[in-house]
Amino acid sequence: MDRILIEALAVDTVIGVYDWERTIVQSLRLDLSLATDIRPAAATDDLRLTLDYAAICQRIQRFADEHQFALVETFAERLAECLQCEFPICWLRLIVRKPGAVPKAASVGLEIIRGTLPEEASKDRHL
Repeated sequence: MDRILIEALAVDTVIGVYDWERTIVQSLRLDLSLATDIRPAAATDDLRLTLDYAAICQRIQRFADEHQFALVETFAERLAECLQCEFPICWLRLIVRKPGAVPKAASVGLEIIRGTLPEEASKDRHL
């Protein structure tokens, strides 16, 4: 299975557990790895046969504009659900970083993996 990569995507949103955080827009940094089969698109040079990363990036920012969460964990989980629902993504890895959240750290964040890679599913059937 091939993977489309989106790295260090800056996304502005209202996020945080403290009252003052709920009054400002903060920037998150996202890294995504999205599983898909690129062979049909590569054979035909047709964007409709692959994941349109520009459309995915636009959807991510729209999602961030439409929602306000206290936790980065909630943002990540709901965003993963949204992307898998709206795009043909069977598996994704999402890293969300919140720069400046902890004074002596460049950023804090989390990584989630959702879905099943087709080769993992076939391995499970042979066990």
